[in-house]
Amino acid sequence: MSRVIITNHPLIQHKLTLLRDVNTGSKDFRAMAKEIAMLMAYEVTRDLPLEDFEIETPVSKMTAKVLSGKKLAIIPILRAGLGMVDGILELIPAARVGHVGLYRDPETLKPVEYYCKLPADVEERELIVVDPMLATGGSAIEAINSLKKRGASNIKLVNIVACPEGVEAVRTAHPDVDIFVASIDQKLNDHGYIVPGLGDAGDRLYGTK
Repeated sequence: MSRVIITNHPLIQHKLTLLRDVNTGSKDFRAMAKEIAMLMAYEVTRDLPLEDFEIETPVSKMTAKVLSGKKLAIIPILRAGLGMVDGILELIPAARVGHVGLYRDPETLKPVEYYCKLPADVEERELIVVDPMLATGGSAIEAINSLKKRGASNIKLVNIVACPEGVEAVRTAHPDVDIFVASIDQKLNDHGYIVPGLGDAGDRLYGTK
């Protein structure tokens, strides 16, 4: 079964409090989402492989460590996932960025893919799927389904706020995908919102209703 890693660093928890606050406007919400994603990226990339590299410091020659050329891609789930991309790119500027767009069918309430654009060599890359919220898990599951259909096999899911129902749904559907979160909140309410959560992340990011 996949791992669930809660990144409870004090800086992340402090910024998450500001993100949740109903009085935080879109400008500051975007800044907090970006910064939390950047801080979470430290934990998400903890197991990246290293290799030896010969350099010369001002004092002497030495064997140092560099990333071993692992190919990465960041895959935001549109639209709210876009708010996390720039923070991770600050740390990994060479990462490619793909996109998966989903909407909820008004009759079945199931997520339906309407857009998918990925790096051509997606099957060779480690993919970091990002979305601020993991509520029912439906969108995350469908996005990961879409990636696997296109040959991806090394996938991590990164959410800022999750709930037990969503985490369990993703782990059941994709037991090979590790989940990184800043918080697992209490539950889903009758409207499918995470409690206490932070509201609709997409609307708060972009000032829409």
